[in-house]
Amino acid sequence: QVQLVESGGGLVQAGGSLRLSCAASTRTFSRYAMAWFQQAPGKEREFVAAIGWSGGGTYYADSVKGRFTISRDNTKNTVYLQMNSLRPEDTADYYCAAGPGGRSTVNYDYWGQGTQVTVSS
Repeated sequence: QVQLVESGGGLVQAGGSLRLSCAASTRTFSRYAMAWFQQAPGKEREFVAAIGWSGGGTYYADSVKGRFTISRDNTKNTVYLQMNSLRPEDTADYYCAAGPGGRSTVNYDYWGQGTQVTVSS
């Protein structure tokens, strides 16, 4: 069982930055690909970014490419999402997930409780 706890969400003005963190309670953290998904009110959960177990491969949704950066520190069992140049349309709950990898929610076995990001115009 893997427990994931996100932090770092909040309210920010358009053009600002936030850094989300997701801490995992498992000794096997480095075996999992990690990902971030977003879910806006009334919408389905959507892929944002993913990173391979070693950190060597990163993948992004087109909507965040060039603005968001995913990274991980396997010594701290933590994955990060640096969000720059935020836009009002980035407003959503952000969830981290652990699993085999990919862009679909079905590829991830473990989920955090989410952290809210609100971008004001």
